[in-house]
Amino acid sequence: MTFGEAARLGESPADPESVARTICLRLLTVRPRTRAELAEALRRRLVPEEAAESILDRLVAVGLVDDEAFARVWVSSRHTGRGLARRALAGELRSRGVAAGTVAVAVAAIDPETEMATARNLVQRRLSAGGSASTPVQMRRLVAMLGRKGYPPAVAGKVVREALADAAGVEELAALETLSDCACGAEP
Repeated sequence: MTFGEAARLGESPADPESVARTICLRLLTVRPRTRAELAEALRRRLVPEEAAESILDRLVAVGLVDDEAFARVWVSSRHTGRGLARRALAGELRSRGVAAGTVAVAVAAIDPETEMATARNLVQRRLSAGGSASTPVQMRRLVAMLGRKGYPPAVAGKVVREALADAAGVEELAALETLSDCACGAEP
C-alpha cells in the first residue's frame, strides 16, 4: 500500500521516506527516469514533499538518477533509432523535466552534418520503399515526414529536393526547386 492509499483510508501510513524509496526504485527498474518524472510520481501518490526531496537527493547522490546521463542516452538513442532532429529531441527532454542547460548540452552532441545525413537516410529509406505517387505528392509527404521529426522546413526541403532530383534525374531539378519552395511555405 502506498503512502497516498494509506492516507486516504485513514490508516497510519508507513514511513514516508520508505514509501518514496520503494516507489522510485520500482519506477527505475522499468526504465531510467529524470528527477522531475520521479518527483511527479511521488506527488501523484501523495508522498510528503520533504520525504520526496530527501529520497530524490539521495538517489541523485548515489547515481541512480542522473539527468545529464539520461539526456545523453535519450538523444543518442532517439536520433539513431527514430531519426529525430535536435529540435524534436529538445522538446522531448523538456517535457520530461530536464533542465534547459542540460538539454542544450545533450542536443549539441548532434552536429549539423550528422543531422543532415540522418534526414537524407530517412528520405532514402522512404523512397526505396517505393510507391507510385507523383513527384509533387512525394515532395509533400517527405517534407511533412521530416517536419514531424523536428527538421526545419529549409533542411527538409533541401534534402527532399536533392533525393527526388537524384531519383528522377537532373532534368527535373528546376521543377523540384519550385515544388520545394511551395512545400516549405515560400513564395514560388
